[in-house]
Amino acid sequence: AVSPLQVLLKSDAPTGDVLLDETLRHIKATESAETVQTWIELLTGETWNPFKLQYQLRNVRERLAKALVEKGILTTEKQNFLLFDMTTHPVSNASEKQRLVKKLQESVLERWVNDPQRMERRTLALLVLAHASDVLENVFASLADDKYDVAMNRTKDLLDMDPEVEAAKARGTEMIWAVLAAFNK
Repeated sequence: AVSPLQVLLKSDAPTGDVLLDETLRHIKATESAETVQTWIELLTGETWNPFKLQYQLRNVRERLAKALVEKGILTTEKQNFLLFDMTTHPVSNASEKQRLVKKLQESVLERWVNDPQRMERRTLALLVLAHASDVLENVFASLADDKYDVAMNRTKDLLDMDPEVEAAKARGTEMIWAVLAAFNK
């Protein structure tokens, strides 16, 4: 059996991002190394382990949405759903969304390197997160059928690679591959 990948803190230097710095403090405070899967559950608030509640980030979705509203990417609206109002955060900066979609489309079409070790880390991370969020098909939906097929096949080949093997090949992408492995379980 393969052991789950554990998160080891290399540096607790502040990043300047409130959520990332809070995450670093939690990782530093743990007495033993936790797996990537455990940290995903803790940092998204999806664990019920009473012994690890002190390591959970609070109101993560709301705080992320607020940060994106402050950056002008999202807006805040109240929508009525039958008997109650619900806060939603639709995209207010369509050009920024389109820029990311275009970047991902080009990364698997015009700039395809056929080697994840040569792929830009942010692009690899975006592909993994789009896959994990189940929005990857939406990213390629505007493409012509033949390009859509190429994009989906290349991305599928990339995401079907063995994350532990790929993480061992190159420094700096280990966490991206560990996140993919956690979401593939």
